[in-house]
Amino acid sequence: MTSHRPTMFAVILPVTMVAVALATVPLGAQSPATIGRVKITAGAAYVIRGETLLPATAGLTLLETDSLKTGSDGRLGISLNDDTRISLGPDSEARLSRYSYAPAEGALSFVLNLIRGAAVYASGQIARLSPDAVRLETPSAIVGVRGTTVGLRAASE
Repeated sequence: MTSHRPTMFAVILPVTMVAVALATVPLGAQSPATIGRVKITAGAAYVIRGETLLPATAGLTLLETDSLKTGSDGRLGISLNDDTRISLGPDSEARLSRYSYAPAEGALSFVLNLIRGAAVYASGQIARLSPDAVRLETPSAIVGVRGTTVGLRAASE
C-alpha cells in the first residue's frame, strides 16, 4: 500500500511561493498615510486625489499626494497632523508635495507647492522642531519657513 501523506517539501513549497509573492508587492502599492483634514470650506473647493476631483467637505481626510483647488467663489482651510494650517483663497491651487511627521524617528518634512492663487500658511510642529524641513514653493520663488505665518500669492501664467 502507498501512503498519500504529503511530504515536507510539498507543504513548504506553496507556503514559500506565497511569501515570495507577497514580498514582491511594491511599497508604492501601499495606500498613502492620512496627513490631515479639511477644516472649513466655502463655495467651490476641491481635493484632487489622483484623477478624481472630490468636493472638499469638513472632515475629509487628506493624503500626502493630494492637491487642493478652489473656484472663483471658493475658500478652503486645512489642518495637518502637526498642527500646520493652510488656507486657500479664491481661484487657487496647491499641491501637498511632501509631508512627513514622525518626530520619534526624526522624519520631519513639509513642502507645499502653490501653483496659483493665494494661500496663508501657519506653521505647526514641523517648523518648530526642524525649520529647515519646511519649504513653500511658488512658480517663481521658494520660501524657507522659520516658524511663522506667511501669506503667498502666485499669479497665473
